[in-house]
Amino acid sequence: MRHRTRGGGSRRDAGCARRAAQCWLAALLLPASGLAVATAHASTLPTGACDAGFQTVLAADPGAPAEARALWLDRRTLRWPGAEATARYRLYHTARGGIHAVAGERVRGADGVVALHPAAAPLPESVLQRFHHVGDGATLVLDLADDRLRDLLTQSLVLVREDASGRVREATALQHPGALDDLYAAATDAPGLGVLPSPAGTAFSVWAPTALAVSVCVYADDRASATRREPLRLDPATGLWSATLPGDLRGRYYDYLVDVHARGTGLVRNRVTDPYSVSLGADSRRSWIADLDDPALKPAGWDAAPRPAPLRAQTDMSIYELHVRDFSIGDPTVEAAHRGKYLAFTESGSAGMAHLRALAQAGLTDLHLLPVYDFASVPESGCVTPQVPDAPPDSPLQQAAVMAVAERDCFNWGYDPFHFNAPEGSYATDTADGAARVREFRAMVMALHGLGLRVGMDVVYNHTYAAGQDERSVLDRIVPGYYHRLDAAGNVERSTCCENTATEHRMMARLMVDSAELWVRHYRIDSFRFDLMGHQPRAAMEALQRRVDAAAGRRVQLIGEGWNFGEVADGARFVQASQLSLAGSGIGSFSDRARDALRGGGPGDGGADKVARQGWLNGLVFAPNALADPALGRDDLLHAADLVRVGLAGTLRDYLLTTADGSPTPLHAIDYNGQPAGYASAPGEVVNYVENHDNETLFDLNAFRLPSGTSAHDRARVQVLGMATTAFSQGVAYYHAGIDTLRSKSMDRNSYDSGDWFNRLDWSYHDNFFGTGLPPASGNEGAWPWIAPRLADASIKPASGDIAFARDALRDLLRIRASSTLFRLDDAGEVAARLRFPNTGPAQNPLVVAGHLDGRGHPGAGFREVLYLLNTSPQAQALDLPSERGKRYALHPVHLAAGAADPRPREQARFDPARGHFTVPPRTALVYVLE
Repeated sequence: MRHRTRGGGSRRDAGCARRAAQCWLAALLLPASGLAVATAHASTLPTGACDAGFQTVLAADPGAPAEARALWLDRRTLRWPGAEATARYRLYHTARGGIHAVAGERVRGADGVVALHPAAAPLPESVLQRFHHVGDGATLVLDLADDRLRDLLTQSLVLVREDASGRVREATALQHPGALDDLYAAATDAPGLGVLPSPAGTAFSVWAPTALAVSVCVYADDRASATRREPLRLDPATGLWSATLPGDLRGRYYDYLVDVHARGTGLVRNRVTDPYSVSLGADSRRSWIADLDDPALKPAGWDAAPRPAPLRAQTDMSIYELHVRDFSIGDPTVEAAHRGKYLAFTESGSAGMAHLRALAQAGLTDLHLLPVYDFASVPESGCVTPQVPDAPPDSPLQQAAVMAVAERDCFNWGYDPFHFNAPEGSYATDTADGAARVREFRAMVMALHGLGLRVGMDVVYNHTYAAGQDERSVLDRIVPGYYHRLDAAGNVERSTCCENTATEHRMMARLMVDSAELWVRHYRIDSFRFDLMGHQPRAAMEALQRRVDAAAGRRVQLIGEGWNFGEVADGARFVQASQLSLAGSGIGSFSDRARDALRGGGPGDGGADKVARQGWLNGLVFAPNALADPALGRDDLLHAADLVRVGLAGTLRDYLLTTADGSPTPLHAIDYNGQPAGYASAPGEVVNYVENHDNETLFDLNAFRLPSGTSAHDRARVQVLGMATTAFSQGVAYYHAGIDTLRSKSMDRNSYDSGDWFNRLDWSYHDNFFGTGLPPASGNEGAWPWIAPRLADASIKPASGDIAFARDALRDLLRIRASSTLFRLDDAGEVAARLRFPNTGPAQNPLVVAGHLDGRGHPGAGFREVLYLLNTSPQAQALDLPSERGKRYALHPVHLAAGAADPRPREQARFDPARGHFTVPPRTALVYVLE
């Protein structure tokens, strides 16, 4: 029997429909044998479904609309963009699915229908702001009580535009985040998500407001059959399903069974792990029950272990970006069982730890780890190691062997989030033991803190590995259509490469903030680097900043990629956490301004442009390579030099620079590819770098762009000059692991899945792995004609002495940066007052960038004045600086130390104070000081 409701309907009719749906659902919950009876409210449920597949289709919905072109704006308002405002609309619903809405026919298969009428009152400003990206169209209102709305949102819904006789003209599914965020706003602050075991019982809670039923399955380990299945109860105010099971279940495993409508599939029973999992079994098949305060999960000495002192300011950060597996997989000084694992960092006598210790002693403050949350792209059990043949340096055989097993090997960068709150299992010594990854992650943090290094995490809240009904989709199989950002047709946006999350939605923002707090509170994470941060609202990032600071009792530094692209570009959906929108937030974004001026071209260069588009570091105009554009001239070099100064000045929007035309110009008025070159309001809002894990390493890019015949030692000097620009720039200093050992990926532009072979590090300093085969065909094959001859050119490959030179040079640069707060000013006004560039304007020598810092009266300055000089030319350069006449400059003490990496400042640099005349050695960075 079907019960239809018209308009708001009566409570009696609604109750009848609800009871009919419950009776039908109870039948679905019966075991196959029919020997037992169970309902959604029974105390114990049969466990067979716990051991079934990841999804069971309870009722297919083949006739439902494939697209969701209408949106809920709030709990009672809908909009169908582009639809006729004055037409007749009805909202059909069914608890089972099976609605057929065929054009020209009446709707079939619905349990009921709700009449809609055009919105008469203006929409609230908050709704207008949230949905300003949605086009005009029919804006419709339904008049239902909240309990009826809650019931409606658990059903299959189809919005229909009808003709006067009730026949379908057009039909669509709906996007429901606007309704859920309005109706269940109380969930934003509701406590208890996840699992908490205690002697009094084990509490489970999951947010699933559109589910018809939720139960929890409990297992003895990560493989055995379920031992029990218990129903959860719904709190109608929050949409949280919860239950407390008797007994302390810590150490057991669990997952949820969620009965819910999924567009495109029907009514499904999803067996799914917990989005708030704190750990998991092997390959993330099951969540693990734990209290992270349990002493059994703490390595010895954890509670009393010291942490590095808080930083004075964000600009004090100097960061080394490192991949956990890269760090030790090839290090023979690490115990074999620990290579590629968290525990490699606990081996204090290893070569890798000696390298990090030396960097910390020189002034490095932070080690940032590429993703260490649970990611989906590496098999945690049974991964394979490719057998790479011994082949010539330009051979395709190496990459063919690596890529043949890339989907099954043990390597990936990890930008494929599976569970945000759990440590990655492939880095643990026992992937099947939920406790191992927790303890060993903490042991890693404790060991790095013991070196004096703060620990940062690279986090990826902007997308997940999968969505929809994919087996490795978690969020979307619990609340379908909510956690991901949808396009106008209701499809998941993928501008980030993968399934974009929607942190503008309340509970996705909450998950991000809760997750970051967990890492800070329970793992003592000191800072975060946010992948594609520009896809997240600034407001969500600022809320996260407040929460993590409170959890840590100190400032937790936030930096990220503020790139502006995709469906959110230019504030299309919200104020972004992007470069041009973060001024005043204190959150740092990576700057591409100086990066591109130094390296040349841009990250998207392909083919011959890889060679032709030289930058200030590698020969633009002054040392053209064979493919350089002959039309480029002095003006191009002058502009590049100005952009280098933009970076040195912290990319501050209002800093005045005398540009190549001789005019004092605020940095925001200088052009960078059609954008303002300066955008930050404070130096701590900018991250400076010339190399990170993305794109070619600096050494490999210079292999493309430096002129043929450039010696291996000069290539090392260009590398050091690039590191020096980062060290001397106002803002956060960011270095990619191995930049100081001339790291090569054999010219691979995107090594995220290129295996250990193309991502190696050598802490013995004998090899940088240039010329170890053509890089993987995917993303590189089009450039092979330019790559192959360079890999085969033995003169490019550095000797161990060149590697040692670059290694020691970074340490010296870190010492120089640490020696004076003048390199780390934390206020835009201080930068404007204390930093000037004496060699500017149309008559400048653009091959030498000079910066002067005034230290008088500044705490921690260490010197009255500092003058740094960066000569990119392969020849010595003479520079007359009238402003420096009569000053008794001396080389910085680091240059004069007996073990200084670069002898050229001491042996070849000259300064004539009477004339203010400087001679700067070729491809050299040096610093003068005035005591």
